[in-house]
Amino acid sequence: MERTEESLIPAGWERLYSNPLESERDISSFRMEGDGAVTFPMKRMRLESTRDPGEGQAANLVFWCPEEFPPDLAVSWRFRPVREPGLAILFLCAQGRKGQDLFDPGLSPRTGVYDQYHHGDIQAFHISYFRRRWAEERAFHTCNLRKSYGFHLVAQGADPIPGTADAEGDYRMLAVRQGSRLFFSVNGLVLFTWEDDGHTYGPLLAGGKIGFRQMAPLIAEYSELCVYGK
Repeated sequence: MERTEESLIPAGWERLYSNPLESERDISSFRMEGDGAVTFPMKRMRLESTRDPGEGQAANLVFWCPEEFPPDLAVSWRFRPVREPGLAILFLCAQGRKGQDLFDPGLSPRTGVYDQYHHGDIQAFHISYFRRRWAEERAFHTCNLRKSYGFHLVAQGADPIPGTADAEGDYRMLAVRQGSRLFFSVNGLVLFTWEDDGHTYGPLLAGGKIGFRQMAPLIAEYSELCVYGK
């Protein structure tokens, strides 16, 4: 059932962070991993790789928000696909595997290569949406939830976002993690819900950072980033 985004955010949670993502000043402290360009042609943050997609994983990027957030949070943002193919991911609850800050200098360098994010020295949730990089992804659209450390696919749901030729405006994205439960919605439509038992795929994740990942040659725009919590 489709609902308003506000109705999906737990009662009593307040806005912890808000960023329009409409100009350079809004992302001055964000961190890029990989070779990417950030522009604002329509007062929306546009991300794209500056490398040839033929370079494979070396052409992909991650763009991190520098703020530290609690383990229970709701992340809301607007997403607009501009050019396919490619793939978009939201990382949340990202930190070092021993609880270090994600940007701790003792952690191994990261350059956008995916192995570094699921089998490196960090842990996080990965919500992959707009999965259009490969032919099989374009033929059957799904959103996936993975938990790392590891490459554990723990939940999956249908992706309602059309291809760029038919996309209309921004799509309202919302990820909510509360205790052992995590769900993801687009335009108020819940696509998957997952309960983490804290054992099968490792302990419950603590708080951490959020970041946007793209696989080249995707070009996409982001705006109105908000984070809610207690």
